[in-house]
Amino acid sequence: MAVYTVVSPDEARALLARLGLGELRALQGIAAGIENTNYFVDTDRGRYVLTIFERLAGEPLAYDLALMRHLAGRGLPVPDPQPRAQGGLGFELHGKPAALLTRLPGSHRMAPDLHHVEQLGQVLARMHRAGADFGRTQPNPRGLAWCEATAAELRGIVGDDASTLMAQELVFQRAVAASVDHAQLARGPVHADLFRDNVLFDGLPGHEKLTGLLDFFFAGEDAFAFDIAVCLNDWCCDLDSGRLDEMRAAALVAAYERERPLVAAELRLMPALLRAAALRFWLSRLHDLHRPRAAALLQPHDPAPFERMLRERIAQPWHPPR
Repeated sequence: MAVYTVVSPDEARALLARLGLGELRALQGIAAGIENTNYFVDTDRGRYVLTIFERLAGEPLAYDLALMRHLAGRGLPVPDPQPRAQGGLGFELHGKPAALLTRLPGSHRMAPDLHHVEQLGQVLARMHRAGADFGRTQPNPRGLAWCEATAAELRGIVGDDASTLMAQELVFQRAVAASVDHAQLARGPVHADLFRDNVLFDGLPGHEKLTGLLDFFFAGEDAFAFDIAVCLNDWCCDLDSGRLDEMRAAALVAAYERERPLVAAELRLMPALLRAAALRFWLSRLHDLHRPRAAALLQPHDPAPFERMLRERIAQPWHPPR
């Protein structure tokens, strides 16, 4: 959500007129994130987020926008892409694909408590169930094949210890992907990037309600348990040490299971999926660090916490308690 493409107020007014969404009241670039250009857009009729997609296009983007529309229609707290008069969910701006999404209330909770992770677990399970009849498929764009390709690109750039860890973990993850347990995992549309800065809460301290799941632009079909692992690694982890907070982790999984119980294969493979999730984000942050793109506002993320996390998940496997 860095600003790569600058949008002027006049351009925003013209866009709002095309979409029939009222008069512009405010336009503000969003500095957080690194993938797309984002602006807050306020009108006399509502509040929106304008997203210009710097790399995502074509069928993958159509999948993501349609998934958001589907989930919003099922009552999930998900931004709803605003359709054009012709019915499409996207348009072009500065020669790039773009979309205007409803802006949801609330703010991020970067130091979550148990009631935050419990709500996340419950809503994540609801999202997985609601996606069952989505009807479109697309592989996880940052699954194992992407990890293999990105690790190959980083060889010779990162140090020997990091290269060795990547190579060893990819051997392990290939074996997991070929296993009988992995074939038994329930699958469907997953968010695959549901970090704390992609979730909104609103309300008085200690009584906040989850009001938004944001940024579905890494979504695709994968194991639901992988989506849980991504959340556990971010929401239930001490980033300085990489250690899992077992109380928060158990609370998240228990809340998830109240909506969608996990099967035996999902429980057995959770340690391996926690490792897979740590590897995926370590690789993406290394890639963004060593292959940066120019942007007007850019805040790259440090890859070191995910290297520590991966090493910790290897040394200390975690299974949900029973």
